[in-house]
Amino acid sequence: MKIERLSHDKIRIFLTFDDLSERGIQKEDMWQEIPKVHELFTEMMDQAYSELGFDATGPLAVEVFALPAQGMVVIVTRGKYDPQQYGSGNEDDLPEEVYEMEVTLEQSDTIVYAFKDFEVLIEAAHMLRQHVTNAGTLYSYKNKWFLHLEPDDVDSTKHAALIALLAEFGEGSSVTPAVMEEYGKVIIPEQAIEVICTHFKRQD
Repeated sequence: MKIERLSHDKIRIFLTFDDLSERGIQKEDMWQEIPKVHELFTEMMDQAYSELGFDATGPLAVEVFALPAQGMVVIVTRGKYDPQQYGSGNEDDLPEEVYEMEVTLEQSDTIVYAFKDFEVLIEAAHMLRQHVTNAGTLYSYKNKWFLHLEPDDVDSTKHAALIALLAEFGEGSSVTPAVMEEYGKVIIPEQAIEVICTHFKRQD
């Protein structure tokens, strides 16, 4: 479980499928109101408080994204807490857990891989060109290069080969395109693989 602060009132949590299986939770369970999921959420909030000082008291907007072969991303945004909703406003009047969760669940088949070195990305792009063309968006975020592919860009028969190739050169990322657009920079908005191959040659 990895937790990252995006802003004062927003955090991002990345759960691997191993994190879920260790707690007896299937990916599909995240869509249901069951005790195990509530326990997981409480554990996440406790860890967010201990690591980042993120206080989850009050209304929370929770977005859950399922990513292929990578895991799940949970984005938690804290709203404003109004003590008047809980009696006189004294601490004794507060319930033990003041979680007002508005949960949004989304299944995403987007493919995002991170590359630490641009030369490695160039090498990968020339290999990827054999499997997919006229596709890809390139982002710069936290001193890494992120290649994003939409599922419609990839032939289903080549999906496994594509993922294997990407994994050879880069690492699967839990960062969503929405986060990169907000906090990173769009370098090549479309046809990134073709643009990279056209302007940069492979190192022999």
